[in-house]
Amino acid sequence: MAATPSLVTKPLLTKSFLNTPPDTTPDTHLSVNGLTIPAHAGELLISALNRHAEATATKKVPQVCYLPQMGPIQSCDTCMVQVDGELVRACATRVTANMQVATEGERVDIAQREAFDRILQNHMLYCTVCDNNNQNCTVHNTTAELDVKHQAREYRPKPYEKDMSNPFYRYDPNQCILCGRCVEACQNLEVNETLSINWEDPHPRVLWDGGSTIGESSCVSCGHCVTVCPCNALMEKSMLGQAGFFTGISKESLDGMIDVVKDVEPETGYGAILRLSEIESAMRESRIHRTKTVCTYCGVGCSFDVWTKDRHILKVEPADGPTNGVSTCIKGKFGWDYVNAPDRLTKPLIREGDKFREASWDEALDLVARRFTEIKAQHGPDSLAFISSSKCTNEESYLMQKLARAVIGTNNIDNCSRYCQAPATMGLFRTVGYGGDSGSIHDIENASLVLIVGSNTAESHPVLATRVKRAHKLHGQKLIVADLREHEMARRADVFLHPKPGTDLVWLSAITRYLLDNGLAHDDFLRQWVNGLDEYKKTLAPFTMEFASQTCGLPVETLEKVAHMIAEASGVCILWAMGVTQQSQGSDTSTAISNLLLVTGNYMRTGTGAYPLRGHNNVQGAGDSGAAPNTVPGYQSVDDPEVRARFESAWKVKLPSTKGLDNHQMVDAIHEGKLKSLYLEGEEMAIVDSNANHVAAAFSKLDFFVVQDIFFSTTCRFADVVLPATPSLEKEGTFTSTERRIQRLYQVFEPIPGSRPDWKITQDIANRLNANWNYAHPSEIMSEMASLAPMLAGVNYERLEGYKSLQWPVAADGSDQPLLYTKKFNFPDGKARLFPVSWSGPVEKSNTEFDLHLNNGRLLEHFHEGNLTYRVKGIQEKTPDTFVEISPELAQERGVQSGTWLLLISRYGQVRVRALVTDRVSGRELYMPMNSTESPVNRLTSSITDPVTHTPAFKEASVHMQVLPEIGESPLPRVNPRFGHPTPQHGVEVERKWKRPDYHFPGNGLVQIKQ
Repeated sequence: MAATPSLVTKPLLTKSFLNTPPDTTPDTHLSVNGLTIPAHAGELLISALNRHAEATATKKVPQVCYLPQMGPIQSCDTCMVQVDGELVRACATRVTANMQVATEGERVDIAQREAFDRILQNHMLYCTVCDNNNQNCTVHNTTAELDVKHQAREYRPKPYEKDMSNPFYRYDPNQCILCGRCVEACQNLEVNETLSINWEDPHPRVLWDGGSTIGESSCVSCGHCVTVCPCNALMEKSMLGQAGFFTGISKESLDGMIDVVKDVEPETGYGAILRLSEIESAMRESRIHRTKTVCTYCGVGCSFDVWTKDRHILKVEPADGPTNGVSTCIKGKFGWDYVNAPDRLTKPLIREGDKFREASWDEALDLVARRFTEIKAQHGPDSLAFISSSKCTNEESYLMQKLARAVIGTNNIDNCSRYCQAPATMGLFRTVGYGGDSGSIHDIENASLVLIVGSNTAESHPVLATRVKRAHKLHGQKLIVADLREHEMARRADVFLHPKPGTDLVWLSAITRYLLDNGLAHDDFLRQWVNGLDEYKKTLAPFTMEFASQTCGLPVETLEKVAHMIAEASGVCILWAMGVTQQSQGSDTSTAISNLLLVTGNYMRTGTGAYPLRGHNNVQGAGDSGAAPNTVPGYQSVDDPEVRARFESAWKVKLPSTKGLDNHQMVDAIHEGKLKSLYLEGEEMAIVDSNANHVAAAFSKLDFFVVQDIFFSTTCRFADVVLPATPSLEKEGTFTSTERRIQRLYQVFEPIPGSRPDWKITQDIANRLNANWNYAHPSEIMSEMASLAPMLAGVNYERLEGYKSLQWPVAADGSDQPLLYTKKFNFPDGKARLFPVSWSGPVEKSNTEFDLHLNNGRLLEHFHEGNLTYRVKGIQEKTPDTFVEISPELAQERGVQSGTWLLLISRYGQVRVRALVTDRVSGRELYMPMNSTESPVNRLTSSITDPVTHTPAFKEASVHMQVLPEIGESPLPRVNPRFGHPTPQHGVEVERKWKRPDYHFPGNGLVQIKQ
């Protein structure tokens, strides 16, 4: 008998979320079957063995439960090898110098086969008629690799029914091999902590919330569990009856075919059955296509393969994404139904009076070109304006700004980063010189302390949040969260700060002063790398701890505790989002964050830095591509003569030299009669911009308005011409994520007939204005942009092939900078700059009439206004409508319950919405998701902006709440995961399995497996 098994200690994250060492030269050797191979001391033995097998094209050690992204689970026992004469699990054994490893031989073979035979006891092999027979089923492949002919233990069904209650996937307990991959993924990778296995049960199965149905559990439908399942126990409903040639038949026929397969097995063995299934699997290749793309939702930058059959999306399969690995969220995994929505725009529309008529592309484009020409001739080029989209590719934003500047002759070009990220960019430009994340998600994982300010990260950037949750749960990372709501990250935090609305600048500056005053600053770093300390210290005089406590409503003791946690941490990363940037002092608060990082020396190494989390998939790229009124591609100033000369030489035109209008100024200019025409690409500006009624009124005044979109949006109602564009799955290009990561997306489908990719539409318009552009593919556009923007000099499609990516700045030789500032800051002298800020406070305040503060933001299930996600049936089932969160104490005071209809009235408009009573908010603070086209929250927000960037102060809103007599159902149905009850535990807890009376360590010869 082998020694009692023990759990391996999970390693500190060293390379993103992978349990492998960095790409360094091997530092030791071990013997494998008598052959000496290189390895890394301390790495998992399975990693070294897999690397050796791949390099030599030799047979791998069997491994059913092990995945590198999750590390050892130790539940399947199939990776048994001998180390120095003892049987051990390769997935749980660390490499030591000169260890003697045997991966073959009678003892090892018996142990591996015995372990796998136990798996087959839980799983019925009927591969030929299984939708998961796609050459990537671990159970099927291991059966073939071990050349299993028969199983010694008879298949034993479990006394449970299939769970079909989730709209996106199903669980079949009778096919579940109890490997625990799904539990490990849920508990320790996604860290939603919904799944578990009750190992003490006579018939163990995977449990949701300890025994709930999936549909009524805390499952957030992220899809981690389905992705990592090594067989067909967990499967996307979109796969069922669709993938195989024989799997779409009736249940009765399918059951009969399964019976035939099982009846044949005793005589023929599994070999013949597997060969038949492999033929059927190969046949599937002719109709199942797998295409790599990049997610079109938030700015994390997840990438994955999309499996399709004709225009049917079978599934989304993440595996190799440099950002996400095997991870997704509900939107990235399941939120693609909109691509085939029946109300997609397929023909250009032209307004005639109060109605629209369909038109040909030639007629619509000719009209656009003619009206642009007429308006430019009559009112000048600056009477036209252009807005690109954070949903479009880098190449499309580049062409939009080129159309504005090189064809029309105006710098009136912007994108929606004005609504969210411009203040963060400004704060970083002021202090460190680049307007982007300091490093990668990998660097956030490596921090000893993460401070999140004004970000509901678990819902806005869920895959990034999983890395923080994992590091916090497994690796001792400390977490401090400052927010108005006690959302998930706040509830997980070691310290949760609930400051008064709009006061983050004060407590951040007070902590910075406290550190400087008490000898807790990083003096050596400040002396070597930072300018402006003496002047900056003078401006901190008002920011005492007492002033911060009074202003922010936070105890001095709590602020001092946070200060000491920051000072004692070996590395601090600060994450922030719209809770900071959408304030009237968004730029200054972002600056204060970077100042704090500089004072504590938290730049220039992994585990440190500033991370403004980009909200949309390509909001970073839209700015990088020059869709801004003051910068051309690469953040080069429009008023720099040398920059203009370079672009003029390349484009063969004379360019305007003065800063143009940003999108906020454009609205004012329309009302003033100065702006006559607007070309808007892929933005729902009429309800997404602040003070939406004011914006809509402006659109109705335009002489000529062109909107380019995939659906007839609210904004389209004001257009003169509507042009049908294509979503990301129907085109090629690149997106740039929050971590400055540039990635290629490939065309999954042909465009729906009648629609066109945005870059082609923009080129068609430009050529009707005599531009003579001849781009045949987006790669040509990227090459031109890279030639003009030093920051992107080495970017090309070859270097972005497949899952390869680059993080700007990219040198001409293709070398990039995943971690910024390793040698210097982006200023001429290489030093960062402390930038003084002062405190003025929120502009819009509550009063006796508008007595409640209204906060707003994102929701996990939906994206932005919901134009895409409300077209996904399963998402709508989970979260069918918007709502306003109200605290239990305020609900009691006002006589409100969940489902009560309320009329929220601000100084700018009103919306009718149902209440959701929850302790996520407190006191007289409300929260309303932005996800609604019927009751958009921005009818309540103002035109007040951050004076530096003109980003609207979306978060500074005060309302009066009128309780209406109607009471409806709760706006969140019982199937919403917020009503679930997670069951946190440390992964699979496989040691409980080992204590079962029917478990023994494999390889002791108790059972002889037939070959």
